[in-house]
Amino acid sequence: MSDPRDVILRPVVSEKSYGLLDAGVYTFVVAKTADKLAIRRAIESIFAVNVVKVNTLNRPGKRKRNRGKPTFGKRPDTKRAIVTLAAGQTIPIFEAN
Repeated sequence: MSDPRDVILRPVVSEKSYGLLDAGVYTFVVAKTADKLAIRRAIESIFAVNVVKVNTLNRPGKRKRNRGKPTFGKRPDTKRAIVTLAAGQTIPIFEAN
């Protein structure tokens, strides 16, 4: 993965992720094949910040029941990266206007 935008897919928008912003911790959905070093390099190159720590977790998709039919579907599996930045640094995409 040469382009950093292929590694970082989108930010996670949830109450829990917004609660971590004050501590300098940001959450992103990343490519399933991305490792911690690739995630660190992508965040540092896209947002021009210093990354202290990267934690990753694989989340299995939920099984969903189809309405009106006795069949089931499945939401896609995702991989998330929880990125801790150096003290005093922020990512402007999460800042309120």
